[in-house]
Amino acid sequence: MEVEKVNGGILEKGDITEGETTEQGSVINASGHTDQLTRQYGLVGLTGIAVTVNNAWVVLGSSISVSILSGGISGVIYGLIVAVIYYTFIGLSISEFASSCPSSGGVYHWATIAAGPKWGRVTGFYTGWINFYGWMFGLASLVQVAANAGVQCYATLTPGFSPSAWHVYVAYLIVIWLSAFVVIFSNRLVPYTQKLGLFLVVAGGLVTIIIVAVMPSKHASSDFVWNSFHENNLTGWNDGVAFMVGILNGAFTIGTLDAITHMAEETKNPKKDLPRAIFLYISIGGVYALAFAIVLGYAISDLSVLQGNSNTFPLAGIYHQATGSAAATFALLFIILISSLCCVIGTVLTNCRTYWSLARDQAVPFSNYFSRVSAKLGTPVESTLFVAVIASGIGAIPLGSSVGFSNLTGSFIIITTVSYAIPIVSNVLSGRKRFSPGPFHLKNFGYWINGLTILLIVVFDVFFCFRK
Repeated sequence: MEVEKVNGGILEKGDITEGETTEQGSVINASGHTDQLTRQYGLVGLTGIAVTVNNAWVVLGSSISVSILSGGISGVIYGLIVAVIYYTFIGLSISEFASSCPSSGGVYHWATIAAGPKWGRVTGFYTGWINFYGWMFGLASLVQVAANAGVQCYATLTPGFSPSAWHVYVAYLIVIWLSAFVVIFSNRLVPYTQKLGLFLVVAGGLVTIIIVAVMPSKHASSDFVWNSFHENNLTGWNDGVAFMVGILNGAFTIGTLDAITHMAEETKNPKKDLPRAIFLYISIGGVYALAFAIVLGYAISDLSVLQGNSNTFPLAGIYHQATGSAAATFALLFIILISSLCCVIGTVLTNCRTYWSLARDQAVPFSNYFSRVSAKLGTPVESTLFVAVIASGIGAIPLGSSVGFSNLTGSFIIITTVSYAIPIVSNVLSGRKRFSPGPFHLKNFGYWINGLTILLIVVFDVFFCFRK
């Protein structure tokens, strides 16, 4: 197709035919670059990364402190349903881009093309940086989940131990650097870690849902689960605003849809498999998260305990209320810990590929250094180390802020959705003419879906800033 393409950091016009080869025999991909990474992911592996990075039911439970004050469990459930619908609309627009022009750069490559030769470079530059740092906040949030789970595992079996913020940060550093070393030194094994993560998310989620559903000696009433929003709205906002603010928990639960688009150049059939994997993860994640939220609601016997100290790890308290057993609580937390570790590995992989793509297009300082790919290890080592260093710094925020975790999740959702909106807006303003239709195309519904997506992003991002 003839498009304005990014080539060595310069926007130029030319014909891109994915699969062509250079004189040296290197394969040219859809973004106009030669392949430097191994195409080792099929649909199952790609979906495994998507589901594992999303880790929906784990993230919902682990971040329930974000919305437990906004209407209790009723707010969590209804907010999740709205968030799934919201991200389905975003997913339609992102899938269309991915099907037309799969690229490790993801949204910033699409923004560059959609904005055209005059504005493409500057639009792509800012989109790339916005998306990258949005994902850095997302990575920090997910590492925080794994670190909290690890600390709570220890606390559950150690009577009298009271976790402090510095305990969590030490665990945080262990998790982020362990994950970075796995990505660097075991790159070819990463697909297997994601398949393990997929198994834990699916099978571990099913086991957890069953245990939490059947073990409580007494279940909460249906009125408490489905109709207790007003009395559990402790935000200070009216119910309408509180509900919109509380959707942040659901958005954080399901809002990782561009993660696998950065794996486009390691995917065997990206034009077809990227859209499929996006909607598979939304479906799997949405169903599991909703089921988990419902059983959590019925398992809660004392919501005030969880609301009274929402800056700890409320899920551990819910598990203990449900099972009445320290051993069972530990086992359920351990499932979360291992699945979260797989999630973090996949997210480190996503982030380092994003930064490497920016460096390849000369969009970061010391681009020649960070754009290198180790011939021996088959991975961009320098970009991975950079991601780990930045994540280590961001992870220190909760040390000085009692609402640090909530701020991380809010920043992730708001910043990444802004980065999604930029190429969508540019595509609409250009008349949707700069992308050749791929296997997944919105056709005559494109303007309506793109327009509604833009409106939803603006509305939700404004309300998410209202969180107290």
